[in-house]
Amino acid sequence: MDEDGFVLISRDECLDSNSRSYVSEIDSTIEGLWASLWPLNTFIHETPELAFKEHKTHKALTSFMRSRKGWQVTPSAYGMETAWVAVYDSGKAGPAVSFNVEMDALPNLGHACGHNLIATASLAAGLATAEMVKQHGLSGKVLLFGTPGEEGIRGGKVRLLEAGAYEDVDISLISHPGILNNSALVRTTAFARLEVEYFGRAAHAANSPWLGVNALDALVVAYNAVSVLRQQTMPGDVIGMAITNGGAAPNIVHAYAASVCVIRASSVSRLSELQQKVSACFRAGAEATGAKVEIKATQGYADHVPNRVLAASYTKYWKLLPDLPDPPIPSGEQLTWVKASTDQGNVSYAMPSVNASFSIPPGRQGGQPHSRDFEEASGTEAAFARALRVGKALAGTAVDVLATPGLMDKVKEQWRRDMLAAKEASAM
Repeated sequence: MDEDGFVLISRDECLDSNSRSYVSEIDSTIEGLWASLWPLNTFIHETPELAFKEHKTHKALTSFMRSRKGWQVTPSAYGMETAWVAVYDSGKAGPAVSFNVEMDALPNLGHACGHNLIATASLAAGLATAEMVKQHGLSGKVLLFGTPGEEGIRGGKVRLLEAGAYEDVDISLISHPGILNNSALVRTTAFARLEVEYFGRAAHAANSPWLGVNALDALVVAYNAVSVLRQQTMPGDVIGMAITNGGAAPNIVHAYAASVCVIRASSVSRLSELQQKVSACFRAGAEATGAKVEIKATQGYADHVPNRVLAASYTKYWKLLPDLPDPPIPSGEQLTWVKASTDQGNVSYAMPSVNASFSIPPGRQGGQPHSRDFEEASGTEAAFARALRVGKALAGTAVDVLATPGLMDKVKEQWRRDMLAAKEASAM
């Protein structure tokens, strides 16, 4: 059914007998993986490695996948030492469904973003989907992408996209833990990083200050201009700024000053507008003082655009599984907005995507991701169990695409509508 530009799936379609059959088989398959996935999950959590340096995790994951019958594994894929790909091919033409496996940790905080759980959920989902392909003679391929460096600036998924890794892939599925949401319709922010340098002219501040051009003054003017700009930004806009070089000795006119600014917005189009406004503040500092300014812009990640058809399938399987955890998944078309950013956003602009949020039991202090408390919570058996549940819902989503005639067409039609809406927004 077509309504307001969206492709909707009826409740009867969502609760068909095939789905109930698949959910039982997927449930038992993933429960059977508990003994092998728990040690792997624990190893990743206890062996945190920074972006693009996930060598031990890469070895552990590729070794594990090589031990699974029917999977073709490529380590150090697409020019990245710690990227990898595993493929299960039915040998029959059909959709190519994929799951992204994140691996990296945060500086000084370990797996405070729960990437061990993301890896576990995707592995479980991929293995269960392959088992359903085998047991039911489904057509198509199942792919697992080991995606390094999500916590970096240009994450592994961005580099895999640029290298053509996803060219023949139809859908991309992943998840992310937290303590607040269970949701398949997750929107994230787009972000960019601006590195700013001011070049002035040194002079003695007491003897001849009129001979100098103060680069630090230029930066202070810009900092204040950004602070004033915040009064007129939109609710989804975030501007973070740090002075990385504040000049030299206090008795001189400073010849050099520098800053780093990170900006976030609700969409790629809004990010472009915000970046222009912030850049104007930096240029104003140079204009006011006579200093020269250089602005280096690094585009980070796009906002994540969830596919509503895939999200409906995920929600269906989540609800069909026993012992529903809190909080409940939002009903209908209600989006869950997360102000964090992810390179899965870039993937969502290349193909239909789901980046499901899931809640794990919080730590003693109720800390959210990127806290020491959440790092501890992400290593618990209770969090692991929740990740397996997510894996079951992700697998169900993939199996629906592989097994339901015409569903892939509906998924792609919804994606085309979403991309058209994004393009129209950027043109306004």
